[in-house]
Amino acid sequence: MPHAPEPDEDDLDAIAPPQPVFHVEQALLGALLLDPHRLDDVSGIAADSFSTAAHAALYAAITTLPRPDPAEHAKNTKWLDHVLTTARGQTRGLTASYLHTLIQVCPWPSHAPAYARMVEAEHARRRLQTAAEHLIHTAHDVSLPHSVQTVLAEADALAAVVDDIAARFPPRAGVLPRTTAPSPPTAPDPAEAAEEEQILLATATAYPCDINSVPWLLPDDLTLPLHAGLWQCLTALARRNEPIDPITVLWEAQQRGLLDDGSEPGEVLRMLAEPAGSVEHWGERALQRSLLAIAEHTGRRIEAYADDPANTPFQLVVGARRALADIAAVRTRWQHATGTAPPQRRRPAPTTRAGPPTTTAANAARSTRATR
Repeated sequence: MPHAPEPDEDDLDAIAPPQPVFHVEQALLGALLLDPHRLDDVSGIAADSFSTAAHAALYAAITTLPRPDPAEHAKNTKWLDHVLTTARGQTRGLTASYLHTLIQVCPWPSHAPAYARMVEAEHARRRLQTAAEHLIHTAHDVSLPHSVQTVLAEADALAAVVDDIAARFPPRAGVLPRTTAPSPPTAPDPAEAAEEEQILLATATAYPCDINSVPWLLPDDLTLPLHAGLWQCLTALARRNEPIDPITVLWEAQQRGLLDDGSEPGEVLRMLAEPAGSVEHWGERALQRSLLAIAEHTGRRIEAYADDPANTPFQLVVGARRALADIAAVRTRWQHATGTAPPQRRRPAPTTRAGPPTTTAANAARSTRATR
């Protein structure tokens, strides 16, 4: 009769092996269980720094219970029993045999500070992962009433995590993540984005005097290469004070090679012939879409860095800060577009070095010396 597998037997092979940090946490807990006084050498971590609930509960018990007398601790397991009882209050499944396993797998209890630093580094990576995931989710949430403000708040929260990690692991110059950054995302609704961008281009062509009112809008804010190129044509013509209408824009597009991709001149002319609304309105819509896309891409870049265990905290800080710089740049343009830019702080007047005296007495003294 063929063997009938138990209900969960087939799932055992699917369980991923423990990550290196699991063994690091075991070594650290084993060192502290064997020599509780080594807790004085451990810093930078808390219970939530551990990757499993069992390890977190054990560390919380070790750090909250009074430490045993070293001589008594060497003779009996009373303190270990207290640790086990306290930890079981937070998580089930812990056994006395597991505590003894932790002690046995610890190579060198004196290396507890090094183990703690490794746990701290892995916790920093998980924190960065979580903050990046929150930013990505927020950038995708179309139900938010104030999407830009919420996304920027999440970006600030992510930046705060990066700053905290940098304070714990000061970045080293030139150490960049080796992880390949993901490709920029496409617009959530490409058809809507393309339609609004066409209206923007047509409205700017019909009302060229309004082009200079949106200096914060860049070609890269538009989702299609042809639209980005046509916006460059419009801004170039406006900068040169040349006539702007569908024909002059089409000619500028030809000079810039925008029609080399197969775009038909008639389609471009039809696109530029249907204005509606105002340049400022459609420009702000395009900038908002660009800001959300940049926020999502930033989150995915940082998430990719944090998902790679080969990246050190130093590399994560450098890579995350470079990615966050993109949000800072588009945030500044958004503030100018919406009139929400913070007021400029007046710099104090520079301190000047003391010059020669200009009093009448001083002038007279100089004249007297000159005649001698």
